[in-house]
Amino acid sequence: MAPGKHGLIATAVTVVCAVTVLAAPGTALASPGPAPSPSASPSASPSPSSSASPAPAPAPNKDLEAVREKLDKLYHDAAVATDAYNAAEEKAEKQSAEIVELAKKIVEGQRRLDELKRRAGAAAAAQYRTGGLPDEAQLLLSDDPQDFLDGTGRVLQGQRATKGLIREMTDTQQDLKQYAADASAQWKKLESHRKAKAAARKKIKQQIAAAEDLESQLEKQEKERLAKLERQAAYQAQTAWLDSGILDEINGKASEQGKKAVKFATAQIGKPYVWGAEGPDAYDCSGLTSQAWADAGHPIPRTSQEQWKQLKHVDVKDMRPGDLIIYFDDASHVGMYVGDGAIVHAPRPGRTVTLAGAGTMPILGVVRPDA
Repeated sequence: MAPGKHGLIATAVTVVCAVTVLAAPGTALASPGPAPSPSASPSASPSPSSSASPAPAPAPNKDLEAVREKLDKLYHDAAVATDAYNAAEEKAEKQSAEIVELAKKIVEGQRRLDELKRRAGAAAAAQYRTGGLPDEAQLLLSDDPQDFLDGTGRVLQGQRATKGLIREMTDTQQDLKQYAADASAQWKKLESHRKAKAAARKKIKQQIAAAEDLESQLEKQEKERLAKLERQAAYQAQTAWLDSGILDEINGKASEQGKKAVKFATAQIGKPYVWGAEGPDAYDCSGLTSQAWADAGHPIPRTSQEQWKQLKHVDVKDMRPGDLIIYFDDASHVGMYVGDGAIVHAPRPGRTVTLAGAGTMPILGVVRPDA
């Protein structure tokens, strides 16, 4: 993405903002008034049909603003739970892989132990065939000096071999015991992560269901006004961020990997948000960013919180396209900076991957995957 305030991204974001607020500058952020009532002169007589019950009055803007804030909180809590779900899933997958590797070691260790036991049995059988006398006793009974000298070497070799065999059997048995203990511990961790996933999944569904129920109680006109309030809030936040002059300081150029990540992320625009999704048909916020960087050949942590913890932090003024902007104090949301003051992100349930102003949400900080 080419830097500059008048690039394609800047134009796109400007158009998005322009269609979401009232056209006249003086009224752009004004609250829409209530719907006008039908005109009637003071002397007009009511018609026969006027006795019908009037439609319920739309909720005042302050009530809709409270609804907007409640929805924001519900979806934010769902995002936090989604991060917890993704983290538990990632850990469970890691635990499962480690259990598989331990199982392979146990199988191989048991095969090795069986082979050592076979060799020990063969040695015991050979001793039985010689009359049950140990090699040292047979050596003393020999009348041939050369046989005696040759036998001495064989005895020493045999003693070393026997000790080595016993030591190897002991080590293998200890390894098997440790593998079994490790596997048991990993199973406990796996079960813990599965429970964490289940708890997070339950909370996600509860929060989203509550939000959907709240929205379903609104009339069509109220939903339209609510959507307008949401757009206006985003517009105000982005305007305040830009008015700080921050865009004048941001002029970093994307790395080659950053360009690939941005290309991947922007190609997903229009695909739906689905919690826990990593593509290719749907994404959540960190699913989008982690897959974009994986496509660029640089895997990063799966969740926004781990991206914040593990990736290098950079100043906002130093960010460049491909960097990740982490939002909210709990690092519960992430978007990818694409240049010209804009991000691409997967917002929340019911929305699609889209472009938005980088300052439309409270910024916690910026991280760089390919630092």
